Amino acid sequence: MIRVLIADDSELMRTVLRDLLTQDPEIEVVAEAGDGRQATKEVCRLRPDLAIMDILMPVMDGLTAVSEIMACWPTPILMLSANLNPEENRHAFQAINRGALDVMEKPADLGSNVFEAFAAKLIAEVKFLSKIRVVHHFRRDPVIPAAMPESPQLDGAVRDLLVIGASTGGPRAVQQLMKTLDPATGARVLIVQHIAGGFAKDFAGWLDRESRFHVRLARDGDCLEPGLALVARDGVHLTLDDECVRLVATPPVNSCRPSVDVLFHSLVGPVAARTVAVLLTGMGKDGAEGMVALRRQGGYTIAQDEVSSAIFGMPRAAIDRGGARQVLSLEAMPAVLEKLLKR
Repeated sequence: MIRVLIADDSELMRTVLRDLLTQDPEIEVVAEAGDGRQATKEVCRLRPDLAIMDILMPVMDGLTAVSEIMACWPTPILMLSANLNPEENRHAFQAINRGALDVMEKPADLGSNVFEAFAAKLIAEVKFLSKIRVVHHFRRDPVIPAAMPESPQLDGAVRDLLVIGASTGGPRAVQQLMKTLDPATGARVLIVQHIAGGFAKDFAGWLDRESRFHVRLARDGDCLEPGLALVARDGVHLTLDDECVRLVATPPVNSCRPSVDVLFHSLVGPVAARTVAVLLTGMGKDGAEGMVALRRQGGYTIAQDEVSSAIFGMPRAAIDRGGARQVLSLEAMPAVLEKLLKR
């Protein structure tokens, strides 16, 4: 059984979530809480496999509760956001920075087909996230240690394009990476992050605040600029064509749209030799084939290692296929990227 705690100040929402989850025979709701303080006490007492947490709650909000839970008993946490208030969504990404694994939008209409889709996605998320072993304590903002990684295998190529792909566990990994990068390298950045619908804009805004790059959602026809990072939009693939961004609504690849593979494959050609491609934590294999193609064309390819990945699926797939030129911890990547992208 997957033991779940639900924390929400709305009794109706707690009832809906409980009834929804307990329809699955593999899930048991072991406790409910109406505020963050109660949620923290119950998590530390019952040690559930997963906590589903609202953001705005009385007594102690969800953001503070995540910090406390990760300090007393690190637990997989799924945040729920109404996605109506930009401030609430900003808090959701702060919660991810403190250790929560993912964020989902609450259903606006409890009687619609949208709710049925939400129910199926929520159960799938619960089953998946509950298997992730959370080991970090985030009472304070994490400190990225100075790392002495293996030096990159420099080949004299001028590289000025950084492309990043990530999925589960990725928002925080991308944030840590972008926070350490110096725009003075002149790097131009493209990011594909698998994220719940409606949150891509807030994810880009969070990166913009947390990093020294200007970060925003990609627009069709955008030209790449030094110091600018463009994030893939919901529901369309992000590609590059003759130095210009193209957003295309072709079918999903690897069940994803946007897909990391679609972005990476669009770079195969003359621009590949100027590209550094990074594949971070995530479930599945999206990005693996594209990374192989980029490496064959002279792109410098880096996969995140198993120890620092929340989910090693995507990086492992790329490594197994021979697509990764280097395998590095998240902490070691900034020093290598600095040397690869330095003008």
